[in-house]
Amino acid sequence: MFKEKLSLVPHLPGSYQMKNKDGIIIYVGKAKDLHRRVSSYFNRTHTGKTAKMVSEIADFSYIVAGSETEAFIIEINLIKQYDPKYNILLKDDKSYPYIEYIAKPYPKLKVSRYLNIKKKDNKKLFGPYPNAYAARKIVNLLNRLYPLKKCDGNPKKVCLYYHIGECLGYCEKKIEEEKKIQMEKDILSFLNGNDKILTDKMKEKINTYSENLNYEMALELKKELDYINIVLDKQKVELHDLINRDLIGYYFDKGYISIQIFFLRNGKLVGGHTDIFPVISEPKDEIETYILNFYSRHEIPKEILMTEDLNHEVIGSILNTKALYPTRGPKKKLLEMALLNAKINLENELELTLKDEYKTEQANEKLKEILNLPILDRIDLFDNSNLFGDFSVSGMVVFKNGRPAKNEYRKYKISIDKNDDFNTMKEVIYRRYYRALLEKSEMPNLIIVDGGINQINACKSVLEDLNLKIKVCGLRKNDKHRTNDLLDGTTYEEIPIEKDSNVFHYLTRMQDEVHRYTISYHRNIRSKGSISSVLDNIEGIGDKRKKELIKKFGSVSKMEEASLSDLSKVLPLEIATNLKKYLMARKESLNQKEEK
Repeated sequence: MFKEKLSLVPHLPGSYQMKNKDGIIIYVGKAKDLHRRVSSYFNRTHTGKTAKMVSEIADFSYIVAGSETEAFIIEINLIKQYDPKYNILLKDDKSYPYIEYIAKPYPKLKVSRYLNIKKKDNKKLFGPYPNAYAARKIVNLLNRLYPLKKCDGNPKKVCLYYHIGECLGYCEKKIEEEKKIQMEKDILSFLNGNDKILTDKMKEKINTYSENLNYEMALELKKELDYINIVLDKQKVELHDLINRDLIGYYFDKGYISIQIFFLRNGKLVGGHTDIFPVISEPKDEIETYILNFYSRHEIPKEILMTEDLNHEVIGSILNTKALYPTRGPKKKLLEMALLNAKINLENELELTLKDEYKTEQANEKLKEILNLPILDRIDLFDNSNLFGDFSVSGMVVFKNGRPAKNEYRKYKISIDKNDDFNTMKEVIYRRYYRALLEKSEMPNLIIVDGGINQINACKSVLEDLNLKIKVCGLRKNDKHRTNDLLDGTTYEEIPIEKDSNVFHYLTRMQDEVHRYTISYHRNIRSKGSISSVLDNIEGIGDKRKKELIKKFGSVSKMEEASLSDLSKVLPLEIATNLKKYLMARKESLNQKEEK
């Protein structure tokens, strides 16, 4: 089929791109020898995901690179640009929390997440912390032990934190530079691995509370100390050079790779990252690409320990770090531990992964056949939500190749202020696809609206105006609000689907997901709206303070339950007092109305 074109592919490093019959890039790979790698897809038998991908190839192209390093970079950039169907790595990767220390204008600690680590702007980051609870616990504890700045913005007067000795009053007082320098030195020393700094400080505070007969605070801090000791004890490993390093092990079997990345920070194992995914190319190439993708979103340590077969020189050069293979000692033992964990993870999860993938792929393929679609790689689903016409919103979720693509989800606040499903659907469809046309972004093969003929017609009328030919279907629920019927948007007839089939379960899953996503957004909007209306009655609470209160409490009921001390963490004491009085009077008034 490609015999003549393949004969022209050079024996040079580069990146290759596989395309389907519509000219869409479905896979991007790299190779040290382009001719050998590209030919391998057509001159041998394949199984699993590779066989499926090869069956869809209608054409290919390639870019010759000057070196293996250039081939890596071209591949990564093309994957980001085209998001190919079969390059599934890290599409829904989560970001890990870091503890961030901000020195200027005032010393402050917070928990931060960076999807792209380049956004850190040279701020001091410590982590990652796979356990977000532990990260927040440490920040809260350091804030209690040291008088850091805790409030947002630049208030004109000192707040409650100053009066209880947990802040130096940066907004109003002149702070001695020596105090700030010593405090910063202690905090950074602990975050860099000196545990004794924190534990000694806690013991000192416990003794002070006990001497002042404040046994409740002493006991509370003692519990915190016990927690920290447990966490630190669990993290101990054999390395004591305080170097930040990661260890990467992998295991390949039955067409799948399991990867295990361990994070070692300051001589402590603070957690890890695991993943299992199908192999399209050579396992070694898939792992190398995965590593570069992973560190485009996470902090790059000073040292990465990995297996001997991987290209240490190229990976180290691109990431600007040391990529090493340890041959002996504790580092080798730790790498062997990563390899063992990767093997155990794959053995434990492979059967479940294969069953899940089979069911999902079969359901997607069957739905494609039922709807007579030539291709079904992407489905956009829409749902609307309102409460008696108030706070109308819409949500869109996306499923790619049978799986939710959460980075593609979108929320829409609707401008229509009445209960009008038809025009609500028209508005959201227009906004979604008019923008997609302008940005030339990916279009779906199928649109599913939550509802019947009315919603289908609203969607179709907008698509016709935009000159878009996309299949539309509707999912109707029964009187128990469960998925019941799939309506064909062309014939308006119900499509018969067995209720116990994989396809029906697949449709139910998608409908539940879009409903959950939209309802969650609607509740958030509604809650913020009700809070805003209450806060309008309190003098001294403007837009900025409203946002801070909403962010911290989320609902009026949570604000009612909050103590004056909690409210004072966001508001000046006088305004917090007025708000507390108003909320108590409001609650009493509502209770009286209910009794009547």
